[in-house]
Amino acid sequence: MASLYDRFVLPHLLKCACAAPPMMKQRAKLVPQAEGRVLELGIGMGLNLAFYDPARVESVTGVDPAAELRAVAEAAPRDPALKVKVEDGTAEALPFEAASFDCAVCTFTLCSVQGPAAALSEARRVLKPGGRFLFCEHGLAPDPGVARWQRRIEPVWKRIAGGCHLTRPVTSAIEAAGFKIGRRDSMYLPGTPRFAGWNEWGEASV
Repeated sequence: MASLYDRFVLPHLLKCACAAPPMMKQRAKLVPQAEGRVLELGIGMGLNLAFYDPARVESVTGVDPAAELRAVAEAAPRDPALKVKVEDGTAEALPFEAASFDCAVCTFTLCSVQGPAAALSEARRVLKPGGRFLFCEHGLAPDPGVARWQRRIEPVWKRIAGGCHLTRPVTSAIEAAGFKIGRRDSMYLPGTPRFAGWNEWGEASV
């Protein structure tokens, strides 16, 4: 059962952090590229829903294990023509058959899943051959000084930020799961503390 902190405090903190202008700008860059039947890993509060193009997207199915966040996602703004289904589930054990989706969207999710390798393996399983994996994640910084601070801060950060990790690699983890990286960009998000601001985003394929 979720604690009182997880139920009443954490959703507000996540909204402040995940809806910050630099992160919303990154979402706006990536999400409109989605096409066909789309799976969103860790849909959370549904912050991506406003950016899907219903002319390109047949449907969006989002999974998240947190009932409180799923309820917010159900009511999140989106184009009324967009078909959305929000389901209870974890990225590490997706409740879908293999080769069910044309595209998977993963934004600021791999930092907080229990097992990122399992989540990526599952995403690859449910994508059709040639399916696209669109990602935008924060993680381990390339600068040794920043990375040292990330390792120092992470134990406390995980407790207050819903299990969010600061030191997980992004692109290399996606490649290790068997995806082919087609495009990848990176930077420190402006207006964000550097220990939490290293961002990698792009596209991979099955």
